[in-house]
Amino acid sequence: MVEWITSDGLVAYPDAVAIMEHRAAAIAAGTEGEAVWLLEHPPLYTAGTSARISDLRDPDRFPVFESKRGGQYTYHGPGQRVVYVMLDLNRRGRDVRAFVEQLETWVIATLDRFNVKGEIRPGRVGVWVARPEKPPLPDGTPREDKIAAIGIRLRKWVSFHGISINVEPELEHFNGIVPCGITGHGVTSLVDLGLPVTMDDLDVALRQTFSTALPLPEDA
Repeated sequence: MVEWITSDGLVAYPDAVAIMEHRAAAIAAGTEGEAVWLLEHPPLYTAGTSARISDLRDPDRFPVFESKRGGQYTYHGPGQRVVYVMLDLNRRGRDVRAFVEQLETWVIATLDRFNVKGEIRPGRVGVWVARPEKPPLPDGTPREDKIAAIGIRLRKWVSFHGISINVEPELEHFNGIVPCGITGHGVTSLVDLGLPVTMDDLDVALRQTFSTALPLPEDA
């Protein structure tokens, strides 16, 4: 069974990392079970293992934390649901690419509960939403906005870090970085798309779609 944990208030990033590392080690040791942790952070930027310093546009705006998750720079803050997944890939199959695809599928299925069509794009990490009502890019490429980011780390085949989904964050806060190193396209949220979705609504949808997107093998 996967334990679902929801934190009220804002959780400091260093505290969250310490808790995740402790839980991941316990899962690997077999002393604790898998967990999905739902929380929000105060405004901050994190730098993944592929982050380029040139993508940090405003280093003095919010605290910047080095993160050992995959990916580049991202923003976390109030109104964004952070979903930390501490799952045992020893039981779920030691396939990192397949696991990331499962996380993407989970986000897309969750967004579908609100009639939002999330899509993935080769070379662009995360989940995207088409914005045909916006002017195309200078080269004629249709505009798309990012609604969810994904970045994980594995230790002894146990995952931690995970997903962030924009419910109603301050989108202007993303301007201090080049989100995930991608220029041209923008960032959106469920509320920005005109949907009166609450954090509780999203949490219910995440739980409803989890087992289908990330099934545990019967023989695990």
